[in-house]
Amino acid sequence: MNGPKLLRFSSDPAEDVPGREGPRVVGVDTSLTATGLASSQGWCRGIGYQDKNNPITKLSYGARLVQMRRVLNAVVTGIGHPDLAVLERAALAQSGGGAHERGWLWWRVYEYLTDVGIPVGLVSTNQRITYATGKGIGAKTVVVDQVARRWPQWQTGGNDNACDAVVLMAAGRDWLGKPISLVPKAHRIAVERALWPEVAP
Repeated sequence: MNGPKLLRFSSDPAEDVPGREGPRVVGVDTSLTATGLASSQGWCRGIGYQDKNNPITKLSYGARLVQMRRVLNAVVTGIGHPDLAVLERAALAQSGGGAHERGWLWWRVYEYLTDVGIPVGLVSTNQRITYATGKGIGAKTVVVDQVARRWPQWQTGGNDNACDAVVLMAAGRDWLGKPISLVPKAHRIAVERALWPEVAP
């Protein structure tokens, strides 16, 4: 299936990533145009449809499905086979176009993970922000700043989708009892309220 390139950016793991030998966790912030992935092994990736002259929601239904499948395949390939994947829960009230398409991608990623037996944690938007900042609401720039301060080894380039994925990954490691770094109680309450597999991997 041909089309625009899908890899928006990729960063190699730094040598000094804390907890690199622990459980492999991947944070996933799904988006048709900018899915953010972050691994506890130290890498970040951004994947999404990038043809601004022909937005994916303006394509014919057949062409749209082709490109959506390309994004899906690139995302699940990027996730690989970690011990735990942590997804941001679908924001059903999110405004803007493409809600139908975004929902399709989220559910197909979730379907893939469950079909191949990868345990899945689900973290809401507010819980993700809480884990990063200690508060349930906050601008994207605040989360980006917190990621750069708490987990500087992950080279996000200031990309907010990658930063969101780093937070999700770090919350997953925290839930497994192998935190990347210790966070204050006000932050960790997000881990206690998120949805996790019934049995830890």
